Amino acid sequence: MADRNSGPRHPLRIGLTGGIGSGKSTVAGFFAGLGVPVIDADAIAAEVVTPGQEGLERVIGLFGREMIDREGALDRARLRARVFADPAARRALEQALHPLIRGRMRDRVGRLQAPYCILEIPLLLEAGGQEEGDRILVVDAPPALQLERAARRGSIGREEVERIMATQVARDRRLAAADDIIHNEGSLDALKCQVEQLHRSYLQKIREMQ
Repeated sequence: MADRNSGPRHPLRIGLTGGIGSGKSTVAGFFAGLGVPVIDADAIAAEVVTPGQEGLERVIGLFGREMIDREGALDRARLRARVFADPAARRALEQALHPLIRGRMRDRVGRLQAPYCILEIPLLLEAGGQEEGDRILVVDAPPALQLERAARRGSIGREEVERIMATQVARDRRLAAADDIIHNEGSLDALKCQVEQLHRSYLQKIREMQ
């Protein structure tokens, strides 16, 4: 696929996405190790719902104060259980928070001094955020391997992983949307090698655009 912008742009924005358990964070870490700035949408999503932030007030407005724990912070487990059990609630939450998250991401991109950056956005396709990146990089793995990896983390159970996977874009649709694909079903060394190859490719593309 062609880049989404018709002319040079700095930094080039690489939208990194993939299903749960695909290895997005590991890939992002390898890019960071090469000196590439990584902006993590999940980290920003956590920021916008901290006490005193507009995002938390929006959550309370949607679902009530029952989503707040005794310390006044967001009860993430309760919220996650609510929105993954109710597609309408999940869409309402996304519509409330995504503008705040995207605004902060754009602000941080605008302050970067780098040839390109990685925007780690797990729900890039699900939330219609393709315009956030000049290129889409998908980390792909077989669904069975995704499930095994995600369940192995221990933070959520296997059944919840399956529910999350059911809400995410189908594998074939994700791959069809990709400009670049990293296949993560082998060793960490093989994964790192693919990242290094893409790093060189992105730098070459930027040189050609100048």
